[in-house]
Amino acid sequence: MTELTEIDEGAVSLQVGGQKVAGTLLSPEAPVPGFLFIHGWGGDQAEDLAQAEELARLGCVCFTFDLRGHADSGASKDEVTRQDSLDDVLAAYDYLASQPMIDEAAIGVVGTSYGGYLAMLLTALRPVRWLAMRVPALYPDEHWDTPKAMLDKDVVRAYRKQPHQAGGDRALAACAAYRGDVLIVESGKDEQIPREALLSMQAAFRQTNSLSHRIIEGASHAMRDPQHQRIYSTLLTGWISEMVRASRLTYR
Repeated sequence: MTELTEIDEGAVSLQVGGQKVAGTLLSPEAPVPGFLFIHGWGGDQAEDLAQAEELARLGCVCFTFDLRGHADSGASKDEVTRQDSLDDVLAAYDYLASQPMIDEAAIGVVGTSYGGYLAMLLTALRPVRWLAMRVPALYPDEHWDTPKAMLDKDVVRAYRKQPHQAGGDRALAACAAYRGDVLIVESGKDEQIPREALLSMQAAFRQTNSLSHRIIEGASHAMRDPQHQRIYSTLLTGWISEMVRASRLTYR
């Protein structure tokens, strides 16, 4: 597999049997890009590990984690508010950014469903260079401090079916201010996120460096089909590889 990062070359001279052996040591150039993965509501970090491992092989530092109320993280799921989840995401981002090899100007976020919603909010609070979202969710701002599990599903469903302006809610306002690169991956048979919600998001991204939209035909919201998962993995790694390579060329 081709390395994503630039290579530092260093001349090496070894003494073997009284003779000089010339060599060249090649190692990835530091700092390197970092990527934070945010899983969806009801999911866990295990869903992101395959994609994170792919990016790690490409020379990126990746961090996956379980939101509060999920898997090995603490708290009761029924008590977790959106603010709690956002606090978790901020802590995870700060941990990733603190890693010694990380280029703080080259941090990307990959979010799924509720994780995509949190990723949009994160861009207003931390520097995010690349934003990749699969089936990103949208929620009204009302009842922000109500536990997420207790939100009225009919109200949320109706909200997603309505067109919204760029400043219509906190997530869309964050999209309107975002200036990085965006990838939105839609499921062709998504039973939870209607096309109207995705159109509102796309319309809100007015200042992005680039915006890519892909549809995985026949895929459901959860995307359990292994074939659809492979397609998504290929889309994600290909897009990130392209973005990071372009950023490296820009600063040469």
